[in-house]
Amino acid sequence: MAQDFAPQSSRPAAGDEGGHAQEYLTFTLGPEEYAIDILKVQEIRGYEPPTTIANAPAFIKGVINLRGIIVPIVDLRIKFGVGKIEYTPFTVVIILSIGGRVVGIVVDGVSDVTSLRAEQIRPAPEFASSVDTRYINGLGTLGERMLIVVDIERLMLSAEMALVDEAAEAAA
Repeated sequence: MAQDFAPQSSRPAAGDEGGHAQEYLTFTLGPEEYAIDILKVQEIRGYEPPTTIANAPAFIKGVINLRGIIVPIVDLRIKFGVGKIEYTPFTVVIILSIGGRVVGIVVDGVSDVTSLRAEQIRPAPEFASSVDTRYINGLGTLGERMLIVVDIERLMLSAEMALVDEAAEAAA
């Protein structure tokens, strides 16, 4: 059920009057809808239980072998503390190509590919220290929809994710 994802940058955004629009893959985690840069997405796959790794953080579910490449699988629902952690037929893994690494993220479901112009993305509001907004680029509005635009590269390459070693991080 793997699906290669090729961005369709020639498709204009709804209501685009010539402003530069960027394409995002939107997905759900619990009741919230998130968006990530489509250019980071390599493919979308159905969820299959990964091989677990001893002493890994709870949000790192394990690894899969993707055509000879060992890919760590991160469950964003656990990492962000949202939604009930159930693996259903709608649960998918988004395979990302980030910083020279291939990483998979588990999400509740993929919604669609949408275009957002810069003026449609508002800065993330300031929260108390309990909410980490370092990985949020802003809040995108698309009609009645509110999308949390995530800087997926910054999140996946962060030290707390433990997905890249310090030498690779310094080179990035």
